[in-house]
Amino acid sequence: MDKKKQKHEEKRGQAKRSILINMIIVPFIPFILAIGVSFYFFTTALENNTTSSLKRIVGDHRDMIESFLMERKSDLELITKIYSFKEINSNKAIDTIFKNLKSRTGAFIDLGLFDSHGIHLKYSGQYQLRGKDYKNELWFKEVMQNGYYVSDIFLGYRNVPHFVIAVRQGGAEKTWILRATIDTLFFDKLVSQVRIGRTGESYILNKKGVAQTGRRSGGIYIMDKDSEFSDFPSLGNNIQTFINSDSERNKYLYATAWLKNREWLLVVRQEKKDAYKSLYSALYISLIIMVIGGAVIIVMAVYMTERILKRIQQLGQEKESLGNQLIRAAQLAEIGEMAAGFAHEINNPLQIIKSEHALIESLLEDMSGNIDAEKKEDVDEIEDSLDQIKLQVNRCSEITHAILKFGRENEIKEQLLNPRHVIPEIIHMIEKKAMVNGIEIIIHISEDSPEFKGDPSQFQQVMLNLFNNAMDALSEQHGSSGGILKIESYKNNEGFLVIKITDNGAGISPENIEKIFSPFFTTKPVGKGTGLGLSVCYGIIESFGGTMEVTSEQNVATTFVISLPAIN
Repeated sequence: MDKKKQKHEEKRGQAKRSILINMIIVPFIPFILAIGVSFYFFTTALENNTTSSLKRIVGDHRDMIESFLMERKSDLELITKIYSFKEINSNKAIDTIFKNLKSRTGAFIDLGLFDSHGIHLKYSGQYQLRGKDYKNELWFKEVMQNGYYVSDIFLGYRNVPHFVIAVRQGGAEKTWILRATIDTLFFDKLVSQVRIGRTGESYILNKKGVAQTGRRSGGIYIMDKDSEFSDFPSLGNNIQTFINSDSERNKYLYATAWLKNREWLLVVRQEKKDAYKSLYSALYISLIIMVIGGAVIIVMAVYMTERILKRIQQLGQEKESLGNQLIRAAQLAEIGEMAAGFAHEINNPLQIIKSEHALIESLLEDMSGNIDAEKKEDVDEIEDSLDQIKLQVNRCSEITHAILKFGRENEIKEQLLNPRHVIPEIIHMIEKKAMVNGIEIIIHISEDSPEFKGDPSQFQQVMLNLFNNAMDALSEQHGSSGGILKIESYKNNEGFLVIKITDNGAGISPENIEKIFSPFFTTKPVGKGTGLGLSVCYGIIESFGGTMEVTSEQNVATTFVISLPAIN
């Protein structure tokens, strides 16, 4: 027995693991896929949006810086068109011109006039640069060759980082150059004014990686070599984005754009975790949702597994009970067939007893004329005994006839039935059982009870089942005395025949009353009932076109109400 129980527990454990695994894996796969696909498309869209936003900022900032440089160039070209070399070279004229220039923009810190040999002829500013020779300087050679030049940041004679914008005017020996120095601080602020998130910053490098403006976060300053420049990917003409790490292994999202005919590189960068802050927030939310969703799936899987196992166990018990009930039903069917056979066999001796009774009566009548007065009392007693024998034989014949009628009549034959006749006949079959169990039968069959249409044997089956159930409940509640079985029949206001069977037995619990007409449902112990009776009765009454209902109050009373279409 222990081994059988252990084997059963092992099978139950295996079934539980199998169900639990499937209950977790099956919903988990689409859940993970849904989260993964959603997260992929969301992060891709967010990355593209972040990158596009950074490109747009770089493009706008590049255009603004280019516009600034072109405007400064235009300022100088305007001066060269308004004033001649001679006018600018006159005494203190350049100071007036520079003063007017400063009133328009604060980007310039000085202004100088140069001849075709690179000699600084006139100068307005804070440094002593007049008379110095610039013919060997890069900026001078470039402007002489191209007519216009914006230099990189350099130290020059003043030994201070600065860059210049120069324009050429005239030709041959009459060539002259107007040069202005851009305020480095002004330009640095102009470039670094980009604000993106917490860590976004912008700066300019030349094509060798030397800083033309400082970096707001520090690390490199004007004219410092950017050590990270060598790690930049190959840069094309368009705005490019990439991720790179600094010397401290911090990752940055970069966007770059060329300026000044690919002489300068505008760099905008932002810490990756700052740039993708929304992405990381989405990742954390997704992880939280995944954890919560996974936990819910696991909890529900455990809960549903336990419910499924309990249901399987319940179904197993119901299956076992059903098997026992089917066996019992088969036994009862066999008993029914045997009872019909017994009734048939008993009926034959009863017929012989009837014949012998008739013979004795006939002989006694013939002898009655020759009997003395002294023996007359004995003859009377014999006649009384014969009358009793006749009564009991007729009663046995009625019982066997009813059994044969119930057991043999399989073909359904509907006919008009009168409740005033059929109900008393059926009650007569259970009177003895009721008397033995101390049950009082109360009959109220109204004279206006209408006829109904149905099969006599099936109606007998319904009534007998209800009577027997009621008597079982009465015996359980009251024992051998105190039970009352009440049978009523009448015509209701809707014109239906109503038959009520009421007992003051144990009653039916509220949780069972909903299942009372379900097949194989029974509250009786194994061997006492099959659970088929009431469901069969319910089906029979429905086939008659009627209804069957039940009301019950525990330990008070139970009433079955049958309503049948009346035939007037």
